[in-house]
Amino acid sequence: MKTIIEPFRIKSVEPLRMTTPEQRREILARADWNLFRIAAEDILIDLLTDSGTGAMSAEQWAGIMRGDESYAGARSWFVFERRVRELTGFKHIIPTHQGRAAERILFACLGVAGKVVVANTHFDTTRANVEYLGGRAIDIPIAEARRPADEHPFKGNLDLAELERILGGAEGEVACVLATVTNNSGGGQPASLANLKAASALCRGRGVPFYLDACRFAENAYFIKLREPGQGERTVEAIAREMFRLADGATFSAKKDGLANIGGFLASNDDRLSRQEKELLILTEGFPTYGGLAGRDLEAIAVGLSEVVQEDYLKYRIASTRYLGEGLVRAGLPIVQPPGGHAIYIDAGAFLPHIPPAQLPGQALACAFYEEGGIRGVEIGTLMFGGTDPVTHHERFAALELLRLAIPRRVYTQSHIDYVIEVAAEVARRKEALRGLRIVEGAEHLRHFTARLRPLE
Repeated sequence: MKTIIEPFRIKSVEPLRMTTPEQRREILARADWNLFRIAAEDILIDLLTDSGTGAMSAEQWAGIMRGDESYAGARSWFVFERRVRELTGFKHIIPTHQGRAAERILFACLGVAGKVVVANTHFDTTRANVEYLGGRAIDIPIAEARRPADEHPFKGNLDLAELERILGGAEGEVACVLATVTNNSGGGQPASLANLKAASALCRGRGVPFYLDACRFAENAYFIKLREPGQGERTVEAIAREMFRLADGATFSAKKDGLANIGGFLASNDDRLSRQEKELLILTEGFPTYGGLAGRDLEAIAVGLSEVVQEDYLKYRIASTRYLGEGLVRAGLPIVQPPGGHAIYIDAGAFLPHIPPAQLPGQALACAFYEEGGIRGVEIGTLMFGGTDPVTHHERFAALELLRLAIPRRVYTQSHIDYVIEVAAEVARRKEALRGLRIVEGAEHLRHFTARLRPLE
């Protein structure tokens, strides 16, 4: 059948507030043209992120009612630990309130100061945590990943030749190698099992820890099942387990493929490192059997980690994202090809060639989507990743200028997505009139969250 059927029924609804273009222009101005600064009630379709914005299932809500809120050794902790260990195989499971907490603890305990951290592409908080602690983040995506229009089944792969060069000491001491699956900053693209195996072998040959940023592990595993020779008959869970077993540890935000609204974990097989991580966890997050989470959240995550590997869900999830991507292309907007797992990334640089990177084409396009139809996306480009390079102190521009439209899990129906496509067509119709933006105020790290902007005349 051609129709995408959501593999669930809707039992609760939340009203949306309608606004006019005139109202939205005023809202944008009051928010200093930064969509993070807009109140959620002023958004019609919120595609800012898929992190913590999904709808939980009846079983997850039942788990929330079962939550044990004991400070130490709660029953909910053992439910959570059992499911995470079953899935990942890691010896040490450390709960955190979300993924960036896991990143901060990991990089602090690895001692990244003066060292490099290598990834297919670091996301914003990952890069910021490395640089804040005095390390240097190096991205080594394959060449095809830097060309949005190219079709390649695994644009999330690490460049193995470059990895081997860096592991040989070409850029200094390597603290760890991180494979983000799927690769968020690179268009939500998956890494192949063969690539992960090769990267793992290279790291182990040099004694360098190999980690997964596993926020969207299930989507990555499903892409492996669909696209990688020899994997089509395996279950998604079996593929996911093999992915985790290739790594020495993992960071995880349960707000993505945990199907929960909060939470995460840091996992490792290293006894000494894990002791240090638990000590820092107690200092900054909470006791090791709750890690800054309520027991009810641990229960919801445990259920989510079982539901997320169900193939009916993943088939719907990937098909829904592809449907949006195909609709945007028909509307005249170039996207990162092939469509990713959790989001569609519009190539704002190609779509708005009259706006140079210094004038933030991705943010200009994000503002146009909001003004036209109340849709909130997020720029992944020079606003997010630019600024002064910590090593050279020169202005740094992003490799790609993108607008990400991230789809919350189990929230929007096909008619909502059809509306997004209609809005995109209207934006495409007036693209020549769009103008760039300038930053009038921005923080040193993660400036896109709080920056104040102004449109250029």
